[in-house]
Amino acid sequence: MSEPLTLLVRDLGFCDYTSVYDDMRAFTAARTPDTADELWCVEHPPVFTQGQAGKPEHLLNPGDIPVVQSNRGGQVTYHGPGQAVIYVLVDIARRSYGIRALVTKLETVMIATLADYGIAALARPDAPGVYVSGRFDGRPGQRKIGSLGLRVSRGSSYHGLSLNVAMDLEPFARINPCGLIDMRMTQISELASRPVTLAEVQQHLVGELRRTL
Repeated sequence: MSEPLTLLVRDLGFCDYTSVYDDMRAFTAARTPDTADELWCVEHPPVFTQGQAGKPEHLLNPGDIPVVQSNRGGQVTYHGPGQAVIYVLVDIARRSYGIRALVTKLETVMIATLADYGIAALARPDAPGVYVSGRFDGRPGQRKIGSLGLRVSRGSSYHGLSLNVAMDLEPFARINPCGLIDMRMTQISELASRPVTLAEVQQHLVGELRRTL
């Protein structure tokens, strides 16, 4: 029997979205009350994923990047090389918090990780995710740096968070990210005062997730 509140970490490496999506659903369907919670760290090849509430008008010009329909919440987003993705497979009923609390925890984890790189970030009550404020292209405003989307089945969550580290941001211009019209994206490598690697950021995120969950 597993210790119920164990949090196992799996590094899946570079793996296509559809395979991991299928594995998440299978893992969650097969859970028992004794199944340990897991974090799956992964980097995806280029892919757009459309959430359950996704509206086709937010997918502007996908071009040669595949679009995958997903059962997570939210609208369309992009995953690609250089982005830290962590899937959070947690029995939230056993941990005695709800979906809103989990969303807040994941936002807090990304904000704390960004602070380690000298980046001040915030969450917004009207749009899940993490944002940075400042002057971009000479004008004040906000840009999004971290996204999240979740699904809860039988009291357990899957899907999770993505944090932009050092990636090609151009594909985000082909969509309205998370349904936010005119929202521009940014990443740690553009804002940090020191060099960053994907592996290092993943380790920071995992450490914060262990503390927060």
